[in-house]
Amino acid sequence: MGDASEHVREARLLLSLAIEPGDPRLPSALEASGGAIGLLERLRSPTASWPETWIRGLRRAERDRAGVESAGRDNGVRWVTPEDEEWPVQLDDLQHTEGTSGAAGAPLGLWCRGTGDLRLLSDHALAVVGARDCTTYGAEAAADIAAVGADAGFSIVSGAAFGIDASAHRGGILVGDPGIAVLACGADLDYPRAHASLLGRIAERGVVISEYPPGAPAARSRFLARNRLIAALSDGLVVVEAARRSGSLNTLHWADRLGRVTMAVPGPISSAQSQGTHEAIRGGKAVLVGSGTDVVAELLGFSAQVGGSELPDPVAGAVLDALDRVPVFPAELARRLRIGTSHALRALNRLERAGLAWQADAGWCRVEAQGELTQSSDPSA
Repeated sequence: MGDASEHVREARLLLSLAIEPGDPRLPSALEASGGAIGLLERLRSPTASWPETWIRGLRRAERDRAGVESAGRDNGVRWVTPEDEEWPVQLDDLQHTEGTSGAAGAPLGLWCRGTGDLRLLSDHALAVVGARDCTTYGAEAAADIAAVGADAGFSIVSGAAFGIDASAHRGGILVGDPGIAVLACGADLDYPRAHASLLGRIAERGVVISEYPPGAPAARSRFLARNRLIAALSDGLVVVEAARRSGSLNTLHWADRLGRVTMAVPGPISSAQSQGTHEAIRGGKAVLVGSGTDVVAELLGFSAQVGGSELPDPVAGAVLDALDRVPVFPAELARRLRIGTSHALRALNRLERAGLAWQADAGWCRVEAQGELTQSSDPSA
């Protein structure tokens, strides 16, 4: 990484500690200042006409930065920014999307805990959210949808809260998907405390992420701000149970604004926990889905619409780079790349259809392109 990139990363870190993530004033301030370094320099100027809370926040950030970085290292939390290969580019969509509920803009960076690669895990992702006070029906529906989605190659993204979030994470883990948990507090914290084991399992092969620095407590406004990250990281989002006034509907609105596939599960007409999902379906904000199969069909239909434009596939590219003429099994590729086995297998199938990989008895091999691609039956050829 060059010195210029490192300076930008440092500027992003200080600004993230000085300014509350999701502050709707931040995107225009960054644009007016020419980026993170420009805004940092202007905030340091005694003549800067910026919010007093930002200026005080910067003084605090410069004082506390070393301690925050040390806490991150001690707790296995890394700082990832758009200058890093691990950055998921779909988060940049937030920079061009109108804010809602007092939050706006793409994150300056993310604190990440876990062995998974955020960019690869979020390349094909399904967000599953819903009521904390869910019914047994809702919990089972969320777990089934997540399991089917994960088995089809989509990472499960949710907020690790009680109820639907936890059921979705567990459904993904059940079929081997490590998933992505997005927190409204420091990524080093187990919140809620009762989910320490669940978050630990996600971090084993997936990733727990947050805009907030290590040790930062959760707050109501932070839950609303983190909702935009859940929506932006996913190809599509499904709401399983939500009352009329629900944070899950806020996440749905973000997904809708970002052009993601938006879906909702219907419930009994007498269930208060499903009134919000019913209104979203009736109002055309979400497609009705009744199973994990329905969800995958919607996601694949959307992918097909954009697939013809030769969009890059980071997962397939990483898998191709990891292949050689020596056969390797999908599980081994997944371990090397820090992705789920189902994601590796899905990428291998796409590469096979493109004539770039083929399956031998001892595993998968790379096909070398010489004019027209040909498939050899001898892995050592």
